[in-house]
Amino acid sequence: MESLKRRGINFNNKKVADLGSGTGVLSRALHREGAVVIGVEPSYELIQEAKEIDKNEGYMIKYVHAFSESTTLLEDTYDYIAVLRAWHWFDSDNTLTEIKRILKDNGSLIVMDSGFLSKSKVIVDTLEIIKGHMPNGKLKSAGSKANSKQMINGFPVEWFKEWQEHQFDLQETYKFNYNVTFTNEEWCGRVGSLSWLSGFDENERNNILDEIYTHLDKEFKGIKHNILHGCYITVLSRL
Repeated sequence: MESLKRRGINFNNKKVADLGSGTGVLSRALHREGAVVIGVEPSYELIQEAKEIDKNEGYMIKYVHAFSESTTLLEDTYDYIAVLRAWHWFDSDNTLTEIKRILKDNGSLIVMDSGFLSKSKVIVDTLEIIKGHMPNGKLKSAGSKANSKQMINGFPVEWFKEWQEHQFDLQETYKFNYNVTFTNEEWCGRVGSLSWLSGFDENERNNILDEIYTHLDKEFKGIKHNILHGCYITVLSRL
């Protein structure tokens, strides 16, 4: 939020749609900035989790059970459309058509992503365990990232072409690094959100996370892990 504010983006009293809102992490951050935010999420279970977190933290945020390609939101209404760690799951062509429908003429699209950069032993070991459960023993990027051969500032080059074709003008793309400290248990929670685990059912996913935790507890005991992450942000305006 601070990096966006330094670039003149102010969410106070602005209407914002958070597409692929998941458990509401970005929606709550936008709400704290004074935005009138609505989360759009296709998973009913994640919406329920978001509402439970909101209740415990004292937030009142509205969520819509819908896909980014067909949000059911009112047209020509939103000052900003925001997406965090979700664009690679979208049908980009239909999503961009929908965004143009609900976004105001002078509105902006903000696409954000993040991921860990550190090559510490905890990450190497974790990925090896996950690879051991993959059908072909390999990890590949999720969604539309899997087919991209070139990145610009953390985003597939194809995305920039798609945004341009849908008349979105690139205002700025930037990145910054940040550190997060995890206990073994917290790290397993972080790993549980990775796209690589989305193809497993709940029991399989829990078994993988249990295996990772058992390994970490044996290998690192109570050591906390300082993990370097990168945050990538692209700001586009509607032409």
